[in-house]
Amino acid sequence: MTDKRTPAPTTSSAKPPQSASGRAEISAFLEAARKVRPAGAGAGRLVFALDATMSRQPTWDMAVTMQGAMFDAARDVGGLAVQLVYYRGLSECRASRWVSDAATLKDLMVRIDCRGGHTQIGRVLRHVSQEHSKAKVSALVFIGDAMEEGVDTLVQTAGEMGLRGIPAFMFQEGNDASVERAFREIAKVSGGAWFRFDRNSADVLSRLLQSIAVYASGGFKALENRGTREDRLLIGHLRGTGA
Repeated sequence: MTDKRTPAPTTSSAKPPQSASGRAEISAFLEAARKVRPAGAGAGRLVFALDATMSRQPTWDMAVTMQGAMFDAARDVGGLAVQLVYYRGLSECRASRWVSDAATLKDLMVRIDCRGGHTQIGRVLRHVSQEHSKAKVSALVFIGDAMEEGVDTLVQTAGEMGLRGIPAFMFQEGNDASVERAFREIAKVSGGAWFRFDRNSADVLSRLLQSIAVYASGGFKALENRGTREDRLLIGHLRGTGA
């Protein structure tokens, strides 16, 4: 994961040409990321990572809407700090600053359009561990529909996250069986959970994201105290008794 204020490196010595509009969009995103309000010191920290390759465009807006509910749910528990991470294209993978309100995160997300490219899940997982080495990261939420990397390497990296106490909550769009196996294994070894992500279950997914935000802010005790159906479901997954 690159510094938030510099372009992501390419994987080869020859960097593909970038259009003026592409450079302007990246500059706008980075400028917005510099201006967002920093998160509070006592807030739980959650990385909200998304696949922004072309296939994800139809449900991107749904993810933008859902993220606001996470902040609302965590507000009474102790607050939530969220870092937006996304990848797209051949090598672009970026992270925002940590933010503590839905409006600024939404402002960042609406500036991003989905583009063709390959998955970079490994970079996301490594980035989470790097952020955790600076200050505790309570959880990763990842939303994607594809996996084009070595499964064994991803699972090893996710297992290292699990040893550090960072559960990965993997939301899969679509029904690709190989992607499901990979996402489930990443979730399992990290101590997190796998869920389906689609428009038909938008309300349930929104409530699950709220539960994850509550967990990131206050742990098991906060989930138990709130006690919604989704809170109990998440507790079951985290303790190994869920589906």
